Amino acid sequence: MAARECAVCTFVAFALAGGASHAASAASPSAAPTSSSTPPAISEKLARAMSYEHGEGVPKDPGIAAALYCEAAVQGSAEAAFQLGWMYANGRGIAHDDATAAALFELAASNGHVFARTARAHLGDVHGMLPDCMRPLPPPVADAPLMAGIDAGPDPFADLSPEKQKIRRIVDEVAPKYGIEPRLALAVIAAESNFNAAARSVKDARGLMQLIPGTASRFNVRNPYNVRDNLKGGLSYLRWLLAYYQGQVALAAAAYNAGEQTVDRYKGVPPYPETRAYVRRVLDLFRRPDHPYDPSVTEPSAIAATVRVGMQRD
Repeated sequence: MAARECAVCTFVAFALAGGASHAASAASPSAAPTSSSTPPAISEKLARAMSYEHGEGVPKDPGIAAALYCEAAVQGSAEAAFQLGWMYANGRGIAHDDATAAALFELAASNGHVFARTARAHLGDVHGMLPDCMRPLPPPVADAPLMAGIDAGPDPFADLSPEKQKIRRIVDEVAPKYGIEPRLALAVIAAESNFNAAARSVKDARGLMQLIPGTASRFNVRNPYNVRDNLKGGLSYLRWLLAYYQGQVALAAAAYNAGEQTVDRYKGVPPYPETRAYVRRVLDLFRRPDHPYDPSVTEPSAIAATVRVGMQRD
């Protein structure tokens, strides 16, 4: 057993000896029950997060649990920061990341969490940053003209391998036929599959632009592992999303990753760490907050006119 795993075992024993706040304490030790001074909205969010983390009364879903913990942590909950740190420290449904766990434990400890300081000590000399879901998205861009006057910087796809260059040439040819700038298409491909036409995710997303079966069927894709057929589906969906969100790249990218229903429900980029990291990746590569769109493709989302998500400038 690795040293870090033994340290975690020791910490579980410590937490149980001190008394944890809920029945799942062996899996995720907690501080004393939520204070009566905790705002009801945060208390309710914590309860929902724990339910989704442990599958109590709802289907177990670590992704939803992490997003809820993150929302509550942003609102100042030390318990939420600790629980999210525990998920990262143990890889409980999300990628194991001691550095992120350390940053979350430090935050929880600074806000008075009983066990967070000890948990942080058990991770040793590890330092990291808070997860993307706790960092603000780039500020809105006011009335930026589409594709004009914004320096996109050096071409991030200039040094692709020969195999990836073959795919780029196809994208350069096909993307304009769907009204998509090749650089945006390449940014999505890089974020989705890193140019691997044979990629298949645990959620059964397939091919270059990672089409789930529902999206492939929606856009009449017969073979998602065929580069051109996959591009047809992915670019069609991207064109639809750009029209739906009136050219806002951040919202379209978030919807490509998490679904337009999720983006509409959260009235913007959802707090999921995966989705926020994905949006940043696409914006970092594309370097423009807006993209031309065809309003005849679909009616706009109800949030499109009220939500503006821009990008950081260097």
